[in-house]
Amino acid sequence: MSASVDRILAALADPHRRRAVELLGERPRRAGELASALDLPAPALSRHLRLLKASGLVEERHPEFDARVRIYALKDGAMADLKQWVARTETMWTAQLSAFKAHVEKEDR
Repeated sequence: MSASVDRILAALADPHRRRAVELLGERPRRAGELASALDLPAPALSRHLRLLKASGLVEERHPEFDARVRIYALKDGAMADLKQWVARTETMWTAQLSAFKAHVEKEDR
């Protein structure tokens, strides 16, 4: 699971890719539409989309009416591993902070 989380975090490290994920969270979009919204030239967007696809966050679809058109969408369940990692990490930190608080309060008495 850590390799999956590493790929996702690496993909989300770039602000353009994070914004692309936010936009795709609203609805699937064409590459040109994403490039325009992100104010990026097509080659730059293509590199970002390639990385997002490789990370497993985004998938590319071709509508039946025109196979040349590419529609990008978030992949269902793509962030499940990341969500589990965040939940486990949050649980660990909550326990650590609670133990620290108990220790400090004990010292104050």
